[in-house]
Amino acid sequence: MTLKPAELQEEPLTIQEMTGNLPRTVIQTNVLLLAASFFLFLSCNSKAPEIKSINPKTGRMGEIVTLTGINFGETREESYVTIAGVAPTGSSYFLWQDDIIMLRVPEMGESGLIYVHTEGKKSNGVLFSNSASVPRPVEGEELGFNPRITSVTPQAGPPGTIITITGSNFGGSSEGGGVYFSWDYESRINPYLVKEPEFIEVSETELGYISWTTREIQVRLPDGAVSGNVEVRTPNGRSHPVYFNITGKPGNKIFTEKRSYTISYSIDIRVLHATKPNTLYLWIPKPVTSSSQRNVSMIFRNMEPFIENHRGVSLFKLDGLETDTNYSVSFSFSADIYSVETQISPQSVNNEPNAISTLYTQNSDIVPVNNPMIRETVNSIIGREQNPYNKARLIYNWMLKNIQVFEVIPYSENIARAIELKSADPYTTALLYTAMARAAGVPCIPVAGVLINHNLKTFRHYWSEIWINDFGWMPVDPSLGAGFTVENFTNREDPAAFYFGNIDNQRIAFSRGELQLAQMESRGRLVSVNQSYSLQNIWEEASGGLDSYTSLWGDIIISGIYVQ
Repeated sequence: MTLKPAELQEEPLTIQEMTGNLPRTVIQTNVLLLAASFFLFLSCNSKAPEIKSINPKTGRMGEIVTLTGINFGETREESYVTIAGVAPTGSSYFLWQDDIIMLRVPEMGESGLIYVHTEGKKSNGVLFSNSASVPRPVEGEELGFNPRITSVTPQAGPPGTIITITGSNFGGSSEGGGVYFSWDYESRINPYLVKEPEFIEVSETELGYISWTTREIQVRLPDGAVSGNVEVRTPNGRSHPVYFNITGKPGNKIFTEKRSYTISYSIDIRVLHATKPNTLYLWIPKPVTSSSQRNVSMIFRNMEPFIENHRGVSLFKLDGLETDTNYSVSFSFSADIYSVETQISPQSVNNEPNAISTLYTQNSDIVPVNNPMIRETVNSIIGREQNPYNKARLIYNWMLKNIQVFEVIPYSENIARAIELKSADPYTTALLYTAMARAAGVPCIPVAGVLINHNLKTFRHYWSEIWINDFGWMPVDPSLGAGFTVENFTNREDPAAFYFGNIDNQRIAFSRGELQLAQMESRGRLVSVNQSYSLQNIWEEASGGLDSYTSLWGDIIISGIYVQ
């Protein structure tokens, strides 16, 4: 039988005509495959839902809200709505049609964006404001000691926006307090999970706190913040929440795949010879807090620090050490780690200079931005490109093509030499990418920490983050992107594509950026540690009659893990 071209056939062929004398089992299998392919085609080509209006826009929890739009689906089935990250229960839905949804707002809900989720697709976000969170003018004399907010200016903006908060009882400084914005994550295991509202503090890495007086605070909106409540916290309490709307971002950032780790590590000191007086200072890092590494809390430590927290490092002071004695400092922490996924529209990226871009494009001891070979190579890579996102991507692609990543190389302290020899280890790779991005005018910081494999063994590792104006920090791991891995590590299907803009939850960061610490005594003898799990310039300082000692900084041990 000869088939005519589709456009010349007068009548469509039947299944029997197309299959001829094929066995019935083959025919049935082919029919099933055709049907499956058809439904798969329909699924892949289904349009994302779109919200056109919401009524009311401001209301109270427990009220009925109506969404109008398109592509909601004729029935709800597995589809659902989230309000400020909270998915209402099934009984909350009163009507679900392709162009209209009516549901009751959860009683525990907060102000935030409403999304419609259908068949793995997510709608645009529409703002719903909890009227209980709308700021009200304060009348009369204010009583009590809690911080009070009277205004937030502006009331909307993207990450990096400078925000002025006026009110009272803020205290003379930010010590012991902070400004917190709403934060949210997406649970793909249980999208109906009811979550307590979460917050993220203004970050020092983003030059977050600009000024702080008892009546006025100026901060930068932190990376990872979502539309929702902002509040001021001091040792005297928390302010009432005021709503802030996140707008103007050139893309989206999603936090998902939460893992909770328990982390332990210790430092053992053996004193070989010492006379009093003497002192040994230990600068010990702890897991950093960021938009994707949260709720870092101490479970145990065997002694109190001399300084609790300085840029994420605790300073311990051991006085009067004696010959032939042993000392130990040990810790346990817990931390929640999230995978990060980003989507950015390069044409919407703002290239205006600011304080963050000025700070994180500078030359430093370990990030040799001014090296002639680095600058010459960068210029040849980016050409006339002006968009910072595109420049960062061009440098990433060049490194994946031209630099082979090994576990160890003998010249890791000479960052620029990796260009000439076309090889690097993860430490050199991260610092080279950071230096090249900065040389291209893209704000970038190196990150140090550990990777975690299936057996919960840790490996020191290094990556980078670039700052995109109005968006925040975007992760880049050129080592894993180039195919480097460690034993028993869960590799991504397409690491080259994934590790530009995305990051996994199988790592813990101990430093973001370079930690420049000042020595405690002018005659102190400093010890630096290269390629450790924190990028800090001082780890130990000995003074006085501490003539000879040894120190053993143990590996990071994962003693527990919880996957949500």
